[in-house]
Amino acid sequence: MKKGWITVIIIVLVLLIFGGWMKNAYNRLVNGEEKVGAAWAQVENVYQRRADLIPNLVSTVKGYAEHESGTLEAVVEARAKASSVTVDPSNLSADDIAKFQKAQGQLSTALGKLMVTVERYPDLKANQNFLELQAQLEGSENRIATERMKFNNTAKEYNVLVRSFPSNIIAGLFHFNTKGYFQAEAGSETVPKVEF
Repeated sequence: MKKGWITVIIIVLVLLIFGGWMKNAYNRLVNGEEKVGAAWAQVENVYQRRADLIPNLVSTVKGYAEHESGTLEAVVEARAKASSVTVDPSNLSADDIAKFQKAQGQLSTALGKLMVTVERYPDLKANQNFLELQAQLEGSENRIATERMKFNNTAKEYNVLVRSFPSNIIAGLFHFNTKGYFQAEAGSETVPKVEF
């Protein structure tokens, strides 16, 4: 009779320990996934900040550079495309992030062309509104780089948790998937050639 109770107690203890481990592993995965989602929201936030500055920038430039309508239209169109690309934070796959990054890269390229165009207009370059907008855009670009780095670090920590043994067992049971990363733009490893 005593052996039966001892066996039951041992089985209950093993089940409690295993259940506690499963609960902790599951909660760590949920916590990691939430951190990745929060980091993604912050990335979207800084990209939206940049997008919100563009109409003011275009209006300021339009007053000085009426002959540059093609460049201005390209910026407006790129902003619209970049704003239309959304990514579901619960499924941050590498492909979805690449599409988002591509749309944002096209906007960055259009803004770069606009800034080169501005060089032809000394009055615009001296305009206080333009200078403030330019400084805010530069600040936005710095924030974007910082938040992308934070997102990649958070996603890495989560991905390690999802792929590490034994938490990968719980991740597989409850369909926790790895998240994608922001990657360097193609060709960014090549140093630009400067000629005078």
